[in-house]
Amino acid sequence: MLVDSLKTEMGIIYSRYYKDVYYFCLHLCEQNPDLAEELTQNTFFKAIQSAGRFRGDCEMKTWLCQIAKHHYISYLRKEKHLMKNTNAKQILENIADGQEPVHTRLEDSETASEICSILDGLEPPYDEVFRLKVLQEMTYKEIAAIYKKTESWVRVTYYRAKQKIIEAMK
Repeated sequence: MLVDSLKTEMGIIYSRYYKDVYYFCLHLCEQNPDLAEELTQNTFFKAIQSAGRFRGDCEMKTWLCQIAKHHYISYLRKEKHLMKNTNAKQILENIADGQEPVHTRLEDSETASEICSILDGLEPPYDEVFRLKVLQEMTYKEIAAIYKKTESWVRVTYYRAKQKIIEAMK
Protein backbone atom coordinates (compact mmCIF):
# COMPACT_ATOMS: atom_id res chain seq x y z
CA MET A 1 0.00 0.00 0.00
CA LEU A 2 2.84 2.40 0.89
CA VAL A 3 4.61 1.62 -2.39
CA ASP A 4 1.46 2.44 -4.38
CA SER A 5 1.09 5.74 -2.52
CA LEU A 6 4.72 6.63 -3.17
CA LYS A 7 4.38 5.79 -6.88
CA THR A 8 1.27 7.98 -7.13
CA GLU A 9 2.99 10.92 -5.40
CA MET A 10 6.11 10.64 -7.56
CA GLY A 11 3.91 10.45 -10.67
CA ILE A 12 2.20 13.69 -9.65
CA ILE A 13 5.53 15.40 -8.92
CA TYR A 14 6.97 14.18 -12.23
CA SER A 15 3.94 15.39 -14.19
CA ARG A 16 3.91 18.76 -12.47
CA TYR A 17 7.63 19.59 -12.64
CA TYR A 18 8.93 17.69 -15.66
CA LYS A 19 8.78 20.67 -18.05
CA ASP A 20 10.38 23.06 -15.54
CA VAL A 21 13.24 20.69 -14.84
CA TYR A 22 13.68 19.82 -18.53
CA TYR A 23 13.87 23.48 -19.59
CA PHE A 24 16.23 24.22 -16.72
CA CYS A 25 18.47 21.34 -17.88
CA LEU A 26 18.15 22.45 -21.50
CA HIS A 27 19.44 25.84 -20.46
CA LEU A 28 22.28 24.33 -18.45
CA CYS A 29 23.52 22.17 -21.30
CA GLU A 30 23.31 24.94 -23.90
CA GLN A 31 20.25 23.71 -25.79
CA ASN A 32 21.32 20.09 -26.20
CA PRO A 33 17.94 18.27 -26.04
CA ASP A 34 19.42 14.78 -25.69
CA LEU A 35 21.61 15.78 -22.77
CA ALA A 36 18.77 17.79 -21.23
CA GLU A 37 16.51 14.72 -21.35
CA GLU A 38 19.19 12.57 -19.74
CA LEU A 39 19.81 15.16 -17.01
CA THR A 40 16.08 15.46 -16.38
CA GLN A 41 15.59 11.72 -16.05
CA ASN A 42 18.60 11.44 -13.74
CA THR A 43 17.30 14.35 -11.68
CA PHE A 44 14.00 12.60 -11.00
CA PHE A 45 15.79 9.32 -10.34
CA LYS A 46 18.03 11.02 -7.76
CA ALA A 47 15.01 12.80 -6.29
CA ILE A 48 13.30 9.45 -5.74
CA GLN A 49 16.45 8.06 -4.15
CA SER A 50 16.80 11.03 -1.80
CA ALA A 51 13.12 11.81 -1.20
CA GLY A 52 13.61 11.29 2.53
CA ARG A 53 16.10 14.16 2.61
CA PHE A 54 13.66 16.73 1.24
CA ARG A 55 12.98 18.92 4.28
CA GLY A 56 10.55 21.33 2.68
CA ASP A 57 12.86 24.33 3.22
CA CYS A 58 12.27 25.34 -0.37
CA GLU A 59 9.75 24.62 -3.06
CA MET A 60 9.84 21.26 -4.83
CA LYS A 61 10.79 22.93 -8.14
CA THR A 62 13.78 24.61 -6.49
CA TRP A 63 14.90 21.37 -4.89
CA LEU A 64 14.67 19.52 -8.21
CA CYS A 65 16.64 22.28 -9.98
CA GLN A 66 19.33 22.04 -7.30
CA ILE A 67 19.61 18.31 -7.95
CA ALA A 68 19.78 18.98 -11.71
CA LYS A 69 22.47 21.63 -11.26
CA HIS A 70 24.62 19.34 -9.10
CA HIS A 71 24.16 16.48 -11.53
CA TYR A 72 25.18 18.73 -14.44
CA ILE A 73 28.30 19.90 -12.59
CA SER A 74 29.21 16.25 -11.97
CA TYR A 75 28.66 15.53 -15.65
CA LEU A 76 30.99 18.39 -16.65
CA ARG A 77 33.67 17.18 -14.27
CA LYS A 78 33.47 13.70 -15.72
CA GLU A 79 33.53 14.95 -19.30
CA LYS A 80 36.19 17.58 -18.49
CA HIS A 81 34.81 20.16 -20.84
CA LEU A 82 32.73 23.28 -20.65
CA MET A 83 30.00 24.18 -23.06
CA LYS A 84 29.71 27.70 -24.39
CA ASN A 85 26.54 29.71 -24.74
CA THR A 86 25.38 29.73 -28.33
CA ASN A 87 21.96 31.15 -27.71
CA ALA A 88 22.90 34.82 -27.29
CA LYS A 89 20.02 36.20 -29.31
CA GLN A 90 17.38 34.49 -27.20
CA ILE A 91 18.95 35.79 -23.99
CA LEU A 92 19.56 39.31 -25.13
CA GLU A 93 16.10 39.84 -26.59
CA ASN A 94 14.92 40.19 -23.01
CA ILE A 95 17.34 42.98 -22.06
CA ALA A 96 16.60 46.62 -22.59
CA ASP A 97 19.02 49.44 -21.81
CA GLY A 98 16.31 52.00 -21.32
CA GLN A 99 16.58 53.28 -24.88
CA GLU A 100 16.05 50.38 -27.24
CA PRO A 101 15.70 46.61 -26.95
CA VAL A 102 18.89 44.70 -27.63
CA HIS A 103 17.31 42.60 -30.38
CA THR A 104 17.11 45.72 -32.53
CA ARG A 105 20.92 45.76 -32.46
CA LEU A 106 21.13 42.28 -33.94
CA GLU A 107 20.99 43.57 -37.48
CA ASP A 108 23.94 41.66 -38.89
CA SER A 109 26.02 38.63 -38.10
CA GLU A 110 28.94 40.80 -36.99
CA THR A 111 26.86 42.30 -34.18
CA ALA A 112 25.49 38.90 -33.19
CA SER A 113 29.04 37.54 -33.08
CA GLU A 114 30.09 40.42 -30.82
CA ILE A 115 27.24 39.66 -28.43
CA CYS A 116 28.20 35.98 -28.30
CA SER A 117 31.73 37.00 -27.38
CA ILE A 118 30.43 39.19 -24.57
CA LEU A 119 28.36 36.36 -23.15
CA ASP A 120 31.21 33.87 -23.46
CA GLY A 121 33.37 36.25 -21.42
CA LEU A 122 30.85 36.79 -18.64
CA GLU A 123 32.17 35.13 -15.53
CA PRO A 124 30.26 33.01 -13.02
CA PRO A 125 28.00 33.59 -11.17
CA TYR A 126 26.88 36.50 -13.35
CA ASP A 127 26.28 34.35 -16.42
CA GLU A 128 24.40 31.67 -14.49
CA VAL A 129 22.19 34.04 -12.49
CA PHE A 130 21.42 36.01 -15.63
CA ARG A 131 20.41 32.88 -17.55
CA LEU A 132 18.25 31.57 -14.72
CA LYS A 133 16.43 34.89 -14.45
CA VAL A 134 15.99 35.55 -18.16
CA LEU A 135 15.72 32.11 -19.76
CA GLN A 136 14.18 30.13 -16.95
CA GLU A 137 12.10 33.06 -15.73
CA MET A 138 12.88 32.03 -12.19
CA THR A 139 12.11 34.39 -9.33
CA TYR A 140 14.84 35.95 -7.25
CA LYS A 141 13.69 33.76 -4.38
CA GLU A 142 14.05 30.55 -6.43
CA ILE A 143 17.53 31.52 -7.64
CA ALA A 144 18.55 32.45 -4.09
CA ALA A 145 17.47 29.00 -2.91
CA ILE A 146 19.54 27.30 -5.62
CA TYR A 147 22.67 29.26 -4.71
CA LYS A 148 21.88 29.28 -0.98
CA LYS A 149 22.25 33.06 -0.96
CA THR A 150 19.93 35.95 -0.16
CA GLU A 151 17.47 37.46 -2.62
CA SER A 152 19.45 40.70 -2.37
CA TRP A 153 22.58 38.89 -3.56
CA VAL A 154 20.66 37.55 -6.55
CA ARG A 155 19.23 40.99 -7.39
CA VAL A 156 22.66 42.61 -7.24
CA THR A 157 24.31 39.82 -9.24
CA TYR A 158 21.60 39.96 -11.91
CA TYR A 159 21.81 43.76 -12.13
CA ARG A 160 25.60 43.66 -12.45
CA ALA A 161 25.43 40.98 -15.15
CA LYS A 162 22.92 43.03 -17.11
CA GLN A 163 25.06 46.16 -16.76
CA LYS A 164 28.18 44.31 -17.93
CA ILE A 165 26.39 43.13 -21.06
CA ILE A 166 24.90 46.53 -21.80
CA GLU A 167 28.21 48.30 -21.19
CA ALA A 168 30.12 45.89 -23.41
CA MET A 169 27.57 46.47 -26.18
CA LYS A 170 28.06 50.25 -26.23
